[in-house]
Amino acid sequence: MKAVILAGGLGTRLQPYTTFLPKPMLPLGEKPILEHLVDWTKKNGIKSVVMCVSYLRKSIEDYFEDGKRFGVNIEYAVSNKPLATAGQLKTAEKLIEGTFVCMYGDSIFDFNLRSMINQHIQKKSFVTMSLYEYKTNLPYGVIETTKTGKVIAWNEKPEIKANINMGCYVMEPDIMSLIPKNIPYGMDDVIKKVMAKKKPVHSMVSKKGFLDIGNKTSYKKANQEFLQKLGKI
Repeated sequence: MKAVILAGGLGTRLQPYTTFLPKPMLPLGEKPILEHLVDWTKKNGIKSVVMCVSYLRKSIEDYFEDGKRFGVNIEYAVSNKPLATAGQLKTAEKLIEGTFVCMYGDSIFDFNLRSMINQHIQKKSFVTMSLYEYKTNLPYGVIETTKTGKVIAWNEKPEIKANINMGCYVMEPDIMSLIPKNIPYGMDDVIKKVMAKKKPVHSMVSKKGFLDIGNKTSYKKANQEFLQKLGKI
């Protein structure tokens, strides 16, 4: 089985950090984010990786080369313009033959990928999505009312929970036929298309094992959490 890592984004929300480094190559501890993903993939038994690269791709290719130094085999799928998540994935089509894992290159994962793959196979899914149980407190008092406007409850700064998309999937190779070639196309559009075609989409929910690195605030938080985790070892 192969793992496809989407590492071609511009990282505009992390400027100026991403002026000279692509977002997946930003450091987290002593390693770039992308190396943490390669290590996690290998730990879960996958030693063949396809990196979808574009923006500042030479820094990724020069660092990882063919992957031997990291105990994996690495191939590259190259695009010359931004293609969004699914558009990037499409560039790896010729390198994919069977069931594969796809993950975003700007997150850190630490859940049981093997279990997710096994569930995908057992349920005969077309796509399996990794979900994270996200909790946050609303900064306001939430007022419940009846249809007539009568106030019946006041909940001050309540906690809300929702299952959010982590950005790691197990997919069947036929998904490539649903993605247009060489145009920007989002993963949400593909998954909605899969569901519209009545193909089975399942999920696996985790309460831990996810660090998002989408902007400066989350990157700073990820570094703090990573350092705290190192302190516990």
